[in-house]
Amino acid sequence: MSDDHTEQSGSGLPPHDPVAYGEELARIGLHQSQAIESRTVVYRALAAAGIGHEQADTIVSQVQAGAIAGAHTWISESTAPHGADPRFEAGWHAGVRDVGRLLLRIADTTATTTRGLAASHTFLITPAGREAPAPTPTPAGRKAPEPPAPTPAEILAAAESCPWALAPQEERHWPDGAFLDTALSAVRPEEYAGYADRLQDFARKHRARLEDLLRAYGPGSTPASHGRYALIGQPETLVILERMETAPFLLRATWDGEEEDVFLDDLEFAWGPRTRLSRR
Repeated sequence: MSDDHTEQSGSGLPPHDPVAYGEELARIGLHQSQAIESRTVVYRALAAAGIGHEQADTIVSQVQAGAIAGAHTWISESTAPHGADPRFEAGWHAGVRDVGRLLLRIADTTATTTRGLAASHTFLITPAGREAPAPTPTPAGRKAPEPPAPTPAEILAAAESCPWALAPQEERHWPDGAFLDTALSAVRPEEYAGYADRLQDFARKHRARLEDLLRAYGPGSTPASHGRYALIGQPETLVILERMETAPFLLRATWDGEEEDVFLDDLEFAWGPRTRLSRR
């Protein structure tokens, strides 16, 4: 719809401003980063109070669901601009109902199925930041040898076999593997064996979601045109997303101080809640 038509309809809405949109994305990224840091503090406090992992996850997920429910109330009570064309007003209310239903689904899912965050990176939520006890030595007094870590070449080959998650090579923002060392640092030694196969299984399981992610936020998309979401379409991003689902605190801990926070913040926002309902 042209700006002229919008003005004639009496919508009262300003035309799209790319600069303002970019500022909105920056503010969203700031809120996401602060929320992740605050959630870590909450988990630490709950652990120090003797709250178990499952109960801690329930408490935090219910708080998050309440925030989403608050957004639902605010959206549901919104009205079209005063004096808007009746057709615009009808479309406005239809959009409000759709957004409200989606927010309710997200709130329901967040409150009942978000699990595993408290246990995903134990040393971050133990009192005073102490690390968890070391594994018990073998009867011979020595630790069992760790399996070899997956090689970058092996992981990149596994990722490249999942083209639905990748941008064309000439459109990628970074050389392949630019963030791979940091991502693989979030893979625990007990997960080394067969990790490349697990990565491919993850990509197959989330194929529709990965296709949506690439289409909505990948190179050439409107959000990417503002210089954000640069990780989307990279092969190593499959590892980052898999770790985001499996060990989000461990990923954040390995990321901090190694890479710019905005890259991970953007990816977390675009990927969405770990347990969000599929749109398909």
